[in-house]
Amino acid sequence: MSIDSTVVSTPAGPLSILAGPDGDVRAAGFTTDPAALLPLVHPTLRAPLRRRDDLGAISTAVRSYLDGDLAAIDAVPVRQHTSGEFMAHAWQVLRDVPPGAPVTYTGYAALAGRPPAVRAAAAACARNAAALFVPCHRVLRTDGTLGGYRWGLDVKTWLLGHERRLTAS
Repeated sequence: MSIDSTVVSTPAGPLSILAGPDGDVRAAGFTTDPAALLPLVHPTLRAPLRRRDDLGAISTAVRSYLDGDLAAIDAVPVRQHTSGEFMAHAWQVLRDVPPGAPVTYTGYAALAGRPPAVRAAAAACARNAAALFVPCHRVLRTDGTLGGYRWGLDVKTWLLGHERRLTAS
């Protein structure tokens, strides 16, 4: 078994993607080096990397997202492993946050069904290995400012701006 990897050019920078044999995203991040993502993948889901030019439906979904179909990434399966139920649930909830409508960490905790668990919601964002597909860039500080982002605030700013431009009415 191996994990397929590719790098997709985006206006926000190169997006490296790791995909399992079933076409599920194991990790994604804005780096030129797919191997740099492997430590983000849970040890039970790791395998040697195999470089590919294209990951089929995953690459197509990213290109469609960049071309304006913001929902294209929603159908891409993601497989992350965690030891806690809340984290897995929180990642699924995050996939339901609509583009162009970012939420605060407080709002995210409430959406996940645990309003007092703001720190746990923040931890779910910090531990998310599948950037873009599990859109932690859509979570803001309680005061509405950007906060942190593993791939840099320039990337987060571009992603939020891209989604805002396409959803503004």
